[in-house]
Amino acid sequence: MAMTKLVYSFNDGNRDMREVLGGKGANLSDMTNLGLPVPPGFTVSTNACNKYFEDGQKLTEELINSIKVELEKVEKSLGKKLGGSKNPLLVSVRSGAPVSMPGMMDTILNLGLNDETVEAVALETSNRRFAFDCYRRFIQMYGDVVLGVPHYRFERKLESLKQNEGVTEDTKLKAESLKELSEDYKAIIKKETGEDFPQDPKEQLLKAVEAVFASWNNQRAKLYRQINKIPDHYGTAVNVQAMVYGNMGETSGTGVLFTRNPSTGENKLYGEFLVNAQGEDVVAGIRTPKPILELEKIMPEVYKELNDISYKLEKHYRDVQDIEFTIEQGRLFMLQTRNAKRTAAAAVKIAVDMVNDNILTKDEAILRVDASQLDKLLHRQIDDGSHVEHIATGLPASPGAATGALVFSADNAEKLVEKGKKVILIRPETTPDDIHGIVAAEGILTQRGGMTSHAAVVARGMGKPCVCGCEALNIDIMDKNVKIGEETYNEGDIVTIDGATGNVISGTVKLIDPELSDELITFLGWADDVRQLNVRTNADTPEDANKAREYGAEGIGLCRTEHMFMAQDRLPIVQQMILSDSKEKQQAALDKLLPFQKEDFYGIFKAMAGLPVTIRLLDPPLHEFLPNAEELAKEINEMKSEAKPAYKIKEKEQILKRIKSLHESNPMLGHRGCRLAIVHPEIYDMQVHAIFSALEELKKEGIDAIPEIMIPLVGEAKELKIVKDNVLKVANQYSHLDLDYKVGTMIELPRACVTADEIAEHAEFFSFGTNDLTQTTFGYSRDDAEGKFLPAYIDKKILPENPFVSIDEKGVGVLVDLGVAKGRKVKKNLKIGICGEHGGDPQSINFCQKVGLDYVSCSPFRVPIARLAAAQSYISQKK
Repeated sequence: MAMTKLVYSFNDGNRDMREVLGGKGANLSDMTNLGLPVPPGFTVSTNACNKYFEDGQKLTEELINSIKVELEKVEKSLGKKLGGSKNPLLVSVRSGAPVSMPGMMDTILNLGLNDETVEAVALETSNRRFAFDCYRRFIQMYGDVVLGVPHYRFERKLESLKQNEGVTEDTKLKAESLKELSEDYKAIIKKETGEDFPQDPKEQLLKAVEAVFASWNNQRAKLYRQINKIPDHYGTAVNVQAMVYGNMGETSGTGVLFTRNPSTGENKLYGEFLVNAQGEDVVAGIRTPKPILELEKIMPEVYKELNDISYKLEKHYRDVQDIEFTIEQGRLFMLQTRNAKRTAAAAVKIAVDMVNDNILTKDEAILRVDASQLDKLLHRQIDDGSHVEHIATGLPASPGAATGALVFSADNAEKLVEKGKKVILIRPETTPDDIHGIVAAEGILTQRGGMTSHAAVVARGMGKPCVCGCEALNIDIMDKNVKIGEETYNEGDIVTIDGATGNVISGTVKLIDPELSDELITFLGWADDVRQLNVRTNADTPEDANKAREYGAEGIGLCRTEHMFMAQDRLPIVQQMILSDSKEKQQAALDKLLPFQKEDFYGIFKAMAGLPVTIRLLDPPLHEFLPNAEELAKEINEMKSEAKPAYKIKEKEQILKRIKSLHESNPMLGHRGCRLAIVHPEIYDMQVHAIFSALEELKKEGIDAIPEIMIPLVGEAKELKIVKDNVLKVANQYSHLDLDYKVGTMIELPRACVTADEIAEHAEFFSFGTNDLTQTTFGYSRDDAEGKFLPAYIDKKILPENPFVSIDEKGVGVLVDLGVAKGRKVKKNLKIGICGEHGGDPQSINFCQKVGLDYVSCSPFRVPIARLAAAQSYISQKK
């Protein structure tokens, strides 16, 4: 069996070998092949990294020998030797994963220096200061990365030396001071580790390779992979490269540049450099660097060469490049190039500009922009220039940022906003009763609940920022304060929340307003030309519908009628209907609700004129619309202690008795959806009357409405038949209008997927409610799971990611696929979509494309994301 090659010379690789050489190694090989000035070196592959972990974190003899062979090639090409007493070779050791992870793993520079070779470098360069500057840097980096000595131990000693010498910058320290500092650094290592600083350069190299491998699993790298969905099995490569020096005087320097501005997308060089410095000085912020354009004045020939190479690399990679370079005594060297990270606004502008400049095709440009990034263009966000520290972190439930005074009740939120104040509603968790407070507030902050909790779903639909499940909060509703650590924040204190990160910040922070640029409008138009999936929105009000249409929605895939019931002017009537002790009283309450519902549907159909609107009939259990039983019991006790009239106390006690009778042990699996309609058909009758009377009015006005009536939580075909028959019975009373409408169902239970063929006999469309389907497939309560154990499950690799954010393809996905196949076996052209939270998630949209859905539906502010993700899925799968 052929042995796997473990180490590659820069001459042996190419840019198509990213999985083996990592991004940095592949691009170093590529630049070498292009004839650019790249210092020679070699790459220890990701295969070697994975083998290192498989072998119990040990370097094998095979790998050690392979490194030795490649090292000798570098030594021969330069006429230098690692550890040589004359003209010694020094190398850098850098990480390089297949996917760019800037700053997440470790780097060591100037490797090969010891007490002997530092003197040889001083002699060779006739620059003793330079030699000992390199030595003290190496000891510090090696001590930190390889030996685990905290970085600050060295920094304290350096700061102390600068104070004693009366200088503010490292570059002002003399050679003897740097030599003394090197000795102090070695003493720190001896004290911290009990061992002398290693003098053997070969040992230094092998230990450094091990340290870079190990950094693949440091905490920041693991977190970065989790956030960016980078697989753990990739591993990192290690690049060993001959050192070149930017700290050899005024004709030397180092810098980082981007071939275009990564913040705005402007087509000109953007970056910084330092004269007489090494690479980490730019990153560490120890000295203030100069703008890259100033290099033209200081070293015009170097600048011209750098400009020409930048243009060549951007054209070669057909993408904006992030370049690291060093200038050694007037000679330019390229140390790295990679596709540049950029803001969402820059990504869109660059993609459009590159198509206009004939660098990219439209399909290629569409694939270049991360669809999830578009979220940042549609919500207010914290200014990138603001340096803020957060006081707590929860779940990033709805993107955007907001600043306001803390309020602890929905009523107070509404009152303060009426007086012109901006508020953040903070609650242990939100309920339907809080809807008026959510509407009034700038943003929502909760102690409990997950990313698909009531607060999160409602906030996303309204485009308001929301941070949920922030368990660091200790809220006292009665005293109107919240403790975070040792600090107490009272009602009226100003906070800022960032729904994109989950961070809570004390005080006011500068925010930036969103805007739809001309480039974004053009770019999304290209996506629309390509995609096959239609994109609808989840909207419950005409305002939401209009906003979604502005963002390109092609209809409503989910209108949740229960949100209409939550409005302050309807809730008392809804409660009256639920608490009625006779059919007559119940019907009277329903009759009062009907005009409200008709008005709602009229407004939504009008906003979506000419486009389909899917209305889900009432879904939640009735008790969700009633007062909290504990609070009501407390109120009754207070009334008794205050000797309130007996008849008033009795009224309250009767309400409490009814609330308790409606209590359910597990309401998510209880009396809701179609089950509610079978026991209480009069509720759905009222809603269907409201729909058709609204349609009747619109028809008179010549407005085209396309209704789709959706029956929720069907798990048995007979349920659908009974409820559908009732819907048709009401609809037939409007047969004179000759309206075109559909009646379908929400598929959100495993049994519905398994019996989808039977259900399809009675359905004209399916809409997968993947929120509940995920809950019922996993047996997870989403609010409890996201707040309590899901983070641990993801951290321990039990689950690859949150199944409420991206569809679990192995379980939930199989059920969806089965439901589609069975439904279309009965009705070949059955319209099928998805209206759960997954409808705005790019990864889930890719799955929807794969299984052949007709549309996805998501909150208004995620419509542009879905439009782009649907186009990307089609292009990728076509390839």
